[in-house]
Amino acid sequence: MRSSVLLLLIFLFFSPILSAKGAFVGTYGINYGRIADNIPSPDKVVLLLKQAKIRNVRIYDADHTVLQAFSGTGLDLVVGLPNGFLKEMSVNADHALTWVKDNVQSFLPATRIRGIAVGNEVLGGGDADLSGALLGAAKNVYTALKKMGLEGIVQITTAHSQAVFADSYPPSSCVFKENVVQYMKPLLEFFDQIGSPFCLNAYPFLAYTYNPTQIDINYALFKPTEGIYDPKTNLRYDNMLDAQIDAAYMALEDAGFKEMEVMITETGWASKGDSDEPAATPENARTYNYNLRKRLAKKKGTPLRPKKVLKAYIFALFNENSKPGKSSETHFGLFKPDGTISYDVGFNSLKSDASSFSSSKAASCYVASLVISISVYLLMI
Repeated sequence: MRSSVLLLLIFLFFSPILSAKGAFVGTYGINYGRIADNIPSPDKVVLLLKQAKIRNVRIYDADHTVLQAFSGTGLDLVVGLPNGFLKEMSVNADHALTWVKDNVQSFLPATRIRGIAVGNEVLGGGDADLSGALLGAAKNVYTALKKMGLEGIVQITTAHSQAVFADSYPPSSCVFKENVVQYMKPLLEFFDQIGSPFCLNAYPFLAYTYNPTQIDINYALFKPTEGIYDPKTNLRYDNMLDAQIDAAYMALEDAGFKEMEVMITETGWASKGDSDEPAATPENARTYNYNLRKRLAKKKGTPLRPKKVLKAYIFALFNENSKPGKSSETHFGLFKPDGTISYDVGFNSLKSDASSFSSSKAASCYVASLVISISVYLLMI
């Protein structure tokens, strides 16, 4: 009887935390990039996310300061295994085991780590050695999770850029590039076995920037437009993002993975850019992100997969002033470094009063301590 009560208490307390792997609550998430020297501390970022009611969050590493800040908050987190670790992890299962133990297991269940993104935009990038290491790294990380009994809680994924596709217009013509298929197909077979989605970084902003004379900007911004017609599927598209997603579905179908889900792991629009990026304006960024938020709120699929509800992580939470490359790279944030909004898409600026967050986190810690105390007492009597 004593052990039954103990197990019930533990189950009731931790069941919201130990639910299905990769659980994505709703349809809206965000990427919390930190290549900047002026953004708020992780504790303040948590407050900002909770104020905005954004629960699904991706980071590009497994920084312990961030993981600790997310402890007891109820926010769902996907951590990243950077590309620089892949070659080592692919040939050394012990290193993968240590990494998972130090950066995932040790923070569960208080920090709700729901996934590990193994690498980012590896395939199609031109590095054959890195491409060849991706599958081995993913398998070793998954094996480590399995040894710890975490494979049902933490999902393995990797995000791809549009560079993996040979052609994506119209969507029905999309296939994977020949030099990508040799790496992609075994990876998809593994992900199909473990129930992972195909993760895509899709940017209508970039497509329009590279082809401004051939693409209607209204089509890229979810604004009223004639759109495009795909004669092979007899489907019409009124926005570019849906077309990009369905192109991915067609490539997957061509490769033999028709049932695999496509999830958007990055999409956004820059609010400022260089002289050759004239579409990078605050108004266009606001329009894209506002209309995208409305699109996701409808909880619907795409023309080709209407029953597969679209889920997306927006890029990004903050402008990141230390990112290399063109000016646009530093201006994708919904928020400025001081926590104020970059433009209005329905979120509020960070409030200076963190008392509500502190009280909420303290309450969570108190309940956790209470459950542990009761459990210890039950074991002793």
